[in-house]
Amino acid sequence: MLDLGMRGAIAISLGAVFGALSRYFVTLLFNLLFTTTFPLGTFVINLTGCIGIGFVTTLLGAQLTSLSPDVKLLLVTGFMGSYTTFSTYGLETFALLQSAQTGRAIAYWLGSAVAALPCVYLGVSLARWGQSL
Repeated sequence: MLDLGMRGAIAISLGAVFGALSRYFVTLLFNLLFTTTFPLGTFVINLTGCIGIGFVTTLLGAQLTSLSPDVKLLLVTGFMGSYTTFSTYGLETFALLQSAQTGRAIAYWLGSAVAALPCVYLGVSLARWGQSL
């Protein structure tokens, strides 16, 4: 019999496979349907991921007593986590707001958005610097 840690890892892995494939195919579909320089596929992924994680966590929250923890790991951590981490960012910001931590919610929300681009730039710069050695 598998222990809880191993069952959880398997649940997350199965969800992640389907989440990543869904992300890939949705992005592919939007790239085929629309020719634009705007990253529409990723934009749609991020927004539908936020809708999805809100829906799933609310639905599971109301029925947690009857559902296995593995189901939550499969759907939320595995599927939604690999479909888009942006949904987790939205959910965590929402949770901070719900718990009346408005200042922290705003700091997290804006801080993540503002810091993202400089962090990508830093990663690119470090990789280029490493290649030049």
